[in-house]
Amino acid sequence: MAAKKRTKTRYVDVNVNKGTFVSKLIGEKKSHDFSDMKLLRNLLSNEKARILYALKSQKPTSIYALAKLLGRDFKSVRSDIKVLERFGFIEFHSKKTGKREALTPVLLIDKLQIVINI
Repeated sequence: MAAKKRTKTRYVDVNVNKGTFVSKLIGEKKSHDFSDMKLLRNLLSNEKARILYALKSQKPTSIYALAKLLGRDFKSVRSDIKVLERFGFIEFHSKKTGKREALTPVLLIDKLQIVINI
């Protein structure tokens, strides 16, 4: 019997509060309040979508390998990766190669659901 694949979902609950949007990221173990929608807008960019897709399909072994795969500057990719980590979409696994330590970005979710309450 084949094992059933478990979907890991993150929920973003967005509410209108006194004429502004207030978002709450609800995860499996904890929830985060983000009163500034700028963070959520930053999260929903095409570059971050490309990173998530590359992590899902290509499984790069380091941030450097991911930047090369995407044809982007390492510093920019690292900055985008940090935002994805803050929202709980990815985590880093440490791997030591000689004297160097490589951080492998690992995708934690396969679904994002956004609900806007007005």
